[in-house]
Amino acid sequence: MIRQLTYAQAISESIVQAMDLDPNVFLIGLGVDDHKGIFNTTIEAYRRFGARRVLGTPASENALTGVAIGAALNGKRPILVHARNDFMFLALDQMINNAAKWKFTSGGISTVPIVVRAIIGKGWGQGPVHSQSIQSVLAHFPGLYVAMPSNAYDAKGILQKSLQVETPVVILEHRALYDQSADVPANRYTVEFGQGKVVRPGKDLTVVAASMMVSEALKAATILEEEGIDIEIIDPVTIQPLDEKTIIDSIKKTGRMICADTSWARCGFSAEVAAVAAEKAFRYLKTPVKRITLPAYPSPVSKVLEDAFYPMSQDIRKAVYEVLDIKKKNSPDSFKEADTFMGPY
Repeated sequence: MIRQLTYAQAISESIVQAMDLDPNVFLIGLGVDDHKGIFNTTIEAYRRFGARRVLGTPASENALTGVAIGAALNGKRPILVHARNDFMFLALDQMINNAAKWKFTSGGISTVPIVVRAIIGKGWGQGPVHSQSIQSVLAHFPGLYVAMPSNAYDAKGILQKSLQVETPVVILEHRALYDQSADVPANRYTVEFGQGKVVRPGKDLTVVAASMMVSEALKAATILEEEGIDIEIIDPVTIQPLDEKTIIDSIKKTGRMICADTSWARCGFSAEVAAVAAEKAFRYLKTPVKRITLPAYPSPVSKVLEDAFYPMSQDIRKAVYEVLDIKKKNSPDSFKEADTFMGPY
């Protein structure tokens, strides 16, 4: 049976199904037992399984990650939740020097199969230290998988898959996606790592988009289609491992590429995608790769400034016009979509 579920509902269902199946799965993190339940993603698990398997904690990110690693080494399957991925900076020593390297330093004798859920991105009022997207930091280090599901279907499936692999996984969930709906099967299923998706086929230009930028690219594509412009949209789903083949095959078809990311340009995911294009598909490119990223400043707090700071569908359209060398009388900058996030917290 397939129903429409929100991104948040899909995550909640995935957690409950995993905990039903495997008694070793448990939730841990600040606010997981709160009445708001991390955007309603942990409430049902708490109702079903109680405080023995859904553990609310103090704000001690480094210690909590150590607890999760120790539990994983002893046969448990912890899901550790960081209500904001910025707090993971306090846990990077544990993630990078312990979780990511354990399999290698133990000669494959033991692994650390932890799953870390962390929330990224815009939502007015979050400010410079509560709204960052640190995927490039995490994906830089061998031994970690990093997923950025853009829709409810992938959010449920990638969590199920994360609880089956023996590699530590970080799932970055964009707060702007929690209320977006998609068709989601009621049964358990998995979404594979390293297998990107062509979410919209096209012939004129490739847009590789991560997380919420997929939905923004789809909005842009609807308007561009009315103007006779046909863009192909690639959702990598996981950025480590990255499905390079799907990206390269698309470039071979369209000859042009834009990468839209939720973070900054320097040393970021968009830089990695551009490097893949340059190293492995350069002869197919008709124009330079263009990147859509955050301005090189910390994010602002006020909604007016945030509206100007974060790239949206109109920025993708503008980039498409520039790459295709199409002159427009009215700039897409004049168009602004309504933001459904009520904020600030």
